[in-house]
Amino acid sequence: MHVKVQVNIDKPRADVWRVITDIENSVHTISGIEKIEVLERPEEGLVGFEWMETRTMFGREGTETMWVTEVEDERYYKVRAESHGALYLSTMSVRDTGGGTELTMDFGAVPTTVSAKIMTATIGRLFVGATRKALQKDLDDIKAALEG
Repeated sequence: MHVKVQVNIDKPRADVWRVITDIENSVHTISGIEKIEVLERPEEGLVGFEWMETRTMFGREGTETMWVTEVEDERYYKVRAESHGALYLSTMSVRDTGGGTELTMDFGAVPTTVSAKIMTATIGRLFVGATRKALQKDLDDIKAALEG
C-alpha cells in the first residue's frame, strides 16, 4: 500500500518544520493521536528519536512504536515502524511554495509475513481510502494549528 497526501500552509517552512518535528507534543496538534510516550531521545538532532503512538483506527485502539531513521533539516524526515507482519515507512517533507509551504506525507506499508501478504492481497485495498483520509486529516490538523 502506498498513500501520498499534501496540504499547502500559509506559513514559512521553518514554522511548519518546527511543528512537525515536535513529535512529543503532536498529541496537542493532531486530533487522531491519543497518546505519545517518548522511548528514546537523542542527545542532538532527530535521528534515533523513538516513541509509542496511540491512535484509534478502523474502530480499534492501537499503539505502535516508531522511530526517526533519516533527517534533512527543514526538508524531510523519515519514520519506520514494524507491526502486524508489516513494515511501515513514512516521510514528512516540506518545501517552499513562494507564499507558504507545501507539507507532504508519503506513507507505505509492505507486508513481511505470509499472513500479512494474504491480507494485503485480499482486503488491502479497503484500507487505502481510510488511511488516505486519516493522513489527510493529520495534515489538515497541522495546517489549522499553524494558521489558526
